Amino acid sequence: MTTPMDIVSIGMVTAVGLNAPSACAAMRAGLDGFQQTRYLGSSGDWLIGAPVPLPRHWVGEKRMAHLAAGAICEAFEAVPEARGQTALILCLAEEERPGRPVHDGARLLQHIAEIVESPPHGRARIVANGRPSGHVALEQARRILAAGEAPYVMIAGVDSYLTVEAIAYYLANARLLTPSNPNGFIPGEAAAAVLCMRSQNSGLRLFGVGLAREQAFIYNAEDLPLRGDGMTSAYRAALQETGIEMNRVGYRIADLVGEQYWFKQSALASLRLLRGRHDFQDIWSPGESLGNVGAAAVPMMIGMAFTAARKGYAAGNPVLIEASNDSGACGAAILATRAA
Repeated sequence: MTTPMDIVSIGMVTAVGLNAPSACAAMRAGLDGFQQTRYLGSSGDWLIGAPVPLPRHWVGEKRMAHLAAGAICEAFEAVPEARGQTALILCLAEEERPGRPVHDGARLLQHIAEIVESPPHGRARIVANGRPSGHVALEQARRILAAGEAPYVMIAGVDSYLTVEAIAYYLANARLLTPSNPNGFIPGEAAAAVLCMRSQNSGLRLFGVGLAREQAFIYNAEDLPLRGDGMTSAYRAALQETGIEMNRVGYRIADLVGEQYWFKQSALASLRLLRGRHDFQDIWSPGESLGNVGAAAVPMMIGMAFTAARKGYAAGNPVLIEASNDSGACGAAILATRAA
């Protein structure tokens, strides 16, 4: 039997707020962090992005370390006794992704530990799957808690598309939102962290996780038509573990970064599984305020659900959180504040 797991605290560093309360309030209000960047588009206009307004102009891995450390420290503030007793799972960009901001995960982990002033309990883990990294991390966190390796697990994600190499690559492949390309994403950056522990019915509880792979991933070489098989399988696995049907889901949070493909994939997965009478299922996305934040997406979305549940404005219960990446990895998770 899977060990029940609660989310007990969160942390965020984003373009609309340097902590979770301000970031969640801004996203709830529909504010965004979009502004002109120092990068030029193909037509000579300044590209729009969502950079984090840090007090110092750190760049590269140092910037990523400070972003991640800020989110982790905030999560520790609510549960200070977790310091020194927490295993760390760090979610990063895909290793093959052009312009990834982190090239040495081990060095980044060391830098984060120095800033946080709290080394991880045991061996830290790295999950480099981009946006769905957090779903893999949730599964790993349950195993760590079940094995008694640590009383707490911190899942932290940090990423940025605002690098010279990333901008050049995605601009050349017509993937960025520009005046001449409405079917593109806004590059962003962010960090988010969630602190997990064995369930004591004290927070947002994880009920099910589903992982799958989509063969018709975006711009696949065979030009296979999208049927949503991968995300449908991820939904189905999470629902089966939870023991509910799709019509019992209260609302969804998805990593809809702007390109039509992701909206179509989410819609297909929902339509293929939704049966019987059901209430309106709203869908939220941090992309509306932050653009594409890569591996920070799942911890960010869990943080949105956690805050919404705590403050009483959640669009339903339970919540389904989904994410996928350019190579077809798909993940879904179902969380609730009580038995679903």
